[in-house]
Amino acid sequence: MSKPKRLAILVAGGPAPGINSVIGAATIRAIQRGYEVLGLKDGFKWVMRGDTSHIEPLTIEKVSRIHFQGGSCIGIARDNPTRKKEDLETVIKTLQNLGVDKLVTIGGDDTAFSAKTVEEASQGTISVVHVPKTIDNDLDLPYGIPTFGFQTARHIGVGIVKNLMVDARTTSRWYFVVSMGRKAGHLALGIGKSSGATLTLIPEEFKEEKIPLKKLVDILVGSIIKRKANGQDSGVVILAEGLVERLSPEELDGLEDLERDEHDNLRFAELNIGEILKKEVKKRLDELKYKTTIVAKNIGYELRCADPIPFDMEYTRDLGFSAVEFIVKGGTAAMVSIQNGHFVPMYFKDILDKETGKTRIRMVEVNSMSFAIAKQYMIRLNHSDFEDPELLALYANVIKTTVDDFKSHFEYITEHESESDEVGQSIRRNFPDAVDR
Repeated sequence: MSKPKRLAILVAGGPAPGINSVIGAATIRAIQRGYEVLGLKDGFKWVMRGDTSHIEPLTIEKVSRIHFQGGSCIGIARDNPTRKKEDLETVIKTLQNLGVDKLVTIGGDDTAFSAKTVEEASQGTISVVHVPKTIDNDLDLPYGIPTFGFQTARHIGVGIVKNLMVDARTTSRWYFVVSMGRKAGHLALGIGKSSGATLTLIPEEFKEEKIPLKKLVDILVGSIIKRKANGQDSGVVILAEGLVERLSPEELDGLEDLERDEHDNLRFAELNIGEILKKEVKKRLDELKYKTTIVAKNIGYELRCADPIPFDMEYTRDLGFSAVEFIVKGGTAAMVSIQNGHFVPMYFKDILDKETGKTRIRMVEVNSMSFAIAKQYMIRLNHSDFEDPELLALYANVIKTTVDDFKSHFEYITEHESESDEVGQSIRRNFPDAVDR
């Protein structure tokens, strides 16, 4: 009697809407192709310890309707088998003992690296295919192709911001909303642009290697002043959490109430950019004798395990099906992508950064027309404001200062704005009557 063919599925990293849809589609297709399917609970956590008590056999009956649900039916964890040689060896040995020769991993760039490492270390005994997921939308897929979960996260995020906008207007306050996006600002910009938020700030727009905290504060203060000059005393700002990675540690060292490790070093992972900016903006406004209420709010955990919208349900079923078809036909060491309606394998050897060994990070293209249009609808001080004496007088009057004093404090924040580049010039040429709010 021949041994059963077995395929395993695991999820690692952080949650994203659509995970269950990938699991369901992959399971159904693998069973149709004659495989038994094992769900490895909590990512690599247990198999890297040689523990097989957390294995769940997956059947069509179990997974046939899970694509409607958020979360992961087989759990998720960040345990990394590549940090210790013995952990990696244990993963391979455990999978081999289970009779698994095909592995589908679902995760971000760290999981892609783990998948690549497992495939290489198994020396051909375990084929691996990776399904990329992250609500950050920062995996290096071809332009215009989202990572799964991003569209749902944006959709849910816009709903939250919509409610905050009503609250802000009703109570005459400002919200500083921090969106997930550790390195890139795709989710923050997607939420901000779609919802029509007052202002969105992402790390990519700043040309400085380290963004001066004062510059961020003055951009926000300038937005508050400009909005007030237009008759509004409320607003909602979207901030990409990745901004904190670009702040100078020296500047942050001077701030109070920041969490530090046993060596008195700042814990960057624990820094709340919303609270930091709220406190510093309030301080700056107090100096200018201007009063307003600011509330800092993080959104991210509310988005990660939301039920997927139809886009992500359909998209992830395509990804799950394609992953299994690729691997059962002999494919390995690749990431799944759907390009122009067709499956395209993106092989690890072609997409991994040679220095980090991880997938390259896709940043927001700030020279694109899309970003230039987004800026047109933000309420922020820009270069043209400082060329209009009437507007300057209005802004200066909000904080009861002179035009010259206002210029000396705020004009510098417009020095490198994207409107000075070719895209901004193109907008002004093609849309000369575009409204600058």
